[in-house]
Amino acid sequence: MPGPDVSQAIRDGLFVELTYKVTDRKSGHVLTRVEFPLGYVHGHNEVLAPSVHMQLEGRRAGEVIEVVIDGNQIFGPRDESLVFSDDIDNVPEQYRQVGTSILMENDKGQTRSFLVTHMDDETLTVDGNNPLSGREVVFTLEILTVRDATDAEIRAGGAVDAGAAIDPSLLRPV
Repeated sequence: MPGPDVSQAIRDGLFVELTYKVTDRKSGHVLTRVEFPLGYVHGHNEVLAPSVHMQLEGRRAGEVIEVVIDGNQIFGPRDESLVFSDDIDNVPEQYRQVGTSILMENDKGQTRSFLVTHMDDETLTVDGNNPLSGREVVFTLEILTVRDATDAEIRAGGAVDAGAAIDPSLLRPV
């Protein structure tokens, strides 16, 4: 006879480890994927959008959940004035690659991250919109671990020996 299920349900103060992918709902294209488990202390360190954290509440290790997110609600609609092209000769060599992130500052001293989205022999195009703006996406999360957090993890807000690096601009409102 199997013993009782001792796995804990996700709640504030517990250490959670998971992997996830984000898929464009319309095209089915995978936009981002976390290859290494992401560890955090629930309720202490919101590493994902708040609506994703809410859906994780009460779930257990071994579960796979899908959370649909409207990028328009979190990041606002796309702003085409944040997309512009320039002569490639005006762009430093290190930025001439699709997918490169460029931090730019406007005349008021405000910074915004732009992503190189297109390049040909003559022009380079950058986009200052969050990659999820204007998209409906599906977060597919696989919960690997739910356990009591150590004091060090609570202080750090997550795994103390964290190996996974994620781009927070993809996950949090600007």
